[in-house]
Amino acid sequence: MLRIKVLKTKDNLNDSLTKDLLVNFLHFHLDEFGDSKSAISKSIDYAFSEDKGKGGFNLAAIYDMKLVGVLVMNETGMSEYIPENTLVYIAVHKNYRVVKGIGRYLMEKALEISDGDIALHVEYDNKAAIKLYQRIGFQTKYVEMRYKKCQK
Repeated sequence: MLRIKVLKTKDNLNDSLTKDLLVNFLHFHLDEFGDSKSAISKSIDYAFSEDKGKGGFNLAAIYDMKLVGVLVMNETGMSEYIPENTLVYIAVHKNYRVVKGIGRYLMEKALEISDGDIALHVEYDNKAAIKLYQRIGFQTKYVEMRYKKCQK
């Protein structure tokens, strides 16, 4: 049986569902679309933050007492010109993708508990994710471009 656990504060974590477990899960299961463990950790901390203009939530999909999916949503502290929320990460264990619909369940729960609009970034090559987002109702409105300053 699939359960979606909502993690809004660090107090929602426990010995069997730790921040390190979430970070390691995302780092491994995001495959080539992932970021460093440090970046993932920061997004989770941001979601747990109670500071003004920050916050969000994390979702953990549990199937047969095993972590099979994780979603991180960050609040932007903005509205109208920038969506109120940014879907930062979503990953499903490779052995549970598509067949169980876990990604869709995570997305539907995120849509249900989010206040305001949601933006997300998806790489052009991530066709499976693009299809999922489109089926749920996300629309392509912009092309995001980034400029990275050189590290000294």
